[in-house]
Amino acid sequence: MQLNSNKKSKTSRRVQWVSALYIAPSFIGVLVFFILPFMVVIRYSFLDNPINAEFVGFDNFKYVLGNEAFKTAVRNTAIFSAVAVPLAVALSLLLAVVLESRIPFKSQFRTFFLSPMMVPVASIVLIWQVLFHYNGAVNDFLGLFGAEKIDWFKSEYSIIVVVILFLWKNLGYNMILFMAALSSVPRDILEVAELESATKWQIFYYIKLRYLSSTTLFVTIMSLINSFKIFREVYLLTTDYPYDSVYMLQHFMNNKFKSLDYQTLSAAAILMSLVMIVIIGALFAVDYLFGRDVEG
Repeated sequence: MQLNSNKKSKTSRRVQWVSALYIAPSFIGVLVFFILPFMVVIRYSFLDNPINAEFVGFDNFKYVLGNEAFKTAVRNTAIFSAVAVPLAVALSLLLAVVLESRIPFKSQFRTFFLSPMMVPVASIVLIWQVLFHYNGAVNDFLGLFGAEKIDWFKSEYSIIVVVILFLWKNLGYNMILFMAALSSVPRDILEVAELESATKWQIFYYIKLRYLSSTTLFVTIMSLINSFKIFREVYLLTTDYPYDSVYMLQHFMNNKFKSLDYQTLSAAAILMSLVMIVIIGALFAVDYLFGRDVEG
């Protein structure tokens, strides 16, 4: 019995060492490219600058919170995310439900909504410039109804252009995720609900939506992250200093990086990370409250 126990413990230790060796490259990569750089960012946020390296406490955070450009960037990013993310989740879920039903040209519709994923960013920007330029196709179309031309990129309407661009890029991917989740809803539960004379709305709200909670959480988090990555498109459309309504957090950080203001950049990045942690934590809490009856 003792020999068998020793053999089992040796085998267990060997499995643990082999597992550790497999995990080590990924762990080292995360440590070198994510954890250590983030530690450096935290250090910079408490220094006057990386050269003098004099500790200044929370002065950098106070400066960032009082900076007008940062306030504008935070307000615009919050407004954009508050509008674009719920629309991206709701519209992609609606498309998934519609395409799940038996409609003609289902494959063509699916391909149409997935096509933006294959288009390079530069091409997307070129399309949007053709559409929303002052002398572009949208203004020409609106002119048929007697509307005056709008300078879409240099007016309060610029945020609308960016929201439409965001939705056009992300709806297809989100839709595929929801379609996969809808196909995994247990068919026997749906059949029982139909036998009990439940309406389609009741089946969707009380059954399907419950089983979609984890997918909805994932889609919401991914859409939120993607809303913070819209900088590339906005930058290509409007350059470093766009109209105030589309001056995002990424613009603020990019401009600080170009001016080598690392301490302010680091403080802004820490604040942004804390806000993201709070938002994602709240989303997980909502998912737990909403979906625990399904998991149970």
